[in-house]
Amino acid sequence: MNETKDRERLMELLRRESVRFGDFVLASGQKSNVYIDARLTTCRAEAMPLIGNVFLDKMDERGWRPEAVGGLTMGADPVAMAIARQSLERGRAINAFVVRKESKKHGLRRFIEGLEVKEGVKVVVIDDVCSTGESTVTAITRVREAGMIVLGALCLVDREMGARQNIEGGLGCAFDSIFTMTELTDEGLPLGTSKSTR
Repeated sequence: MNETKDRERLMELLRRESVRFGDFVLASGQKSNVYIDARLTTCRAEAMPLIGNVFLDKMDERGWRPEAVGGLTMGADPVAMAIARQSLERGRAINAFVVRKESKKHGLRRFIEGLEVKEGVKVVVIDDVCSTGESTVTAITRVREAGMIVLGALCLVDREMGARQNIEGGLGCAFDSIFTMTELTDEGLPLGTSKSTR
């Protein structure tokens, strides 16, 4: 099935381009010996149709039919654009939007860019990598404040560090991911080794 092939190809790209081993401090402030620089994959031309397809497949699986997708800039941005572009191949246009970290200091001073009408628009909030889910929580909050209807939240990689609990438990918003940290780092192998480097 193309769905399976796209997911497998994307997993290999993430392992090769984005997974790094060492000593890192994450955005959440927690320390980790694995870092995922997702943008080294999400900004690659060859990855974009794969990202669009796997996110669309997951949203179909969950029964989410959004009119638009987006999240907190900038991790979510290339993912949202990939989904929007690939949605055209399936005969239904899903627009992309961007959630600013701070509102503009001029003009309309808005937090959300890319959509003129927001009230009542059904959306899925997305991100590239979720640790505690703080960025996604911020995006969901901003989107709800704008009057949009959040069907769920979906990230490319769940680091399994509390995002699900914070999003589902804290906000009552359904959450899912394309990959988990366990999948990408080959649980059971010595840390620092992956299938793509053996």
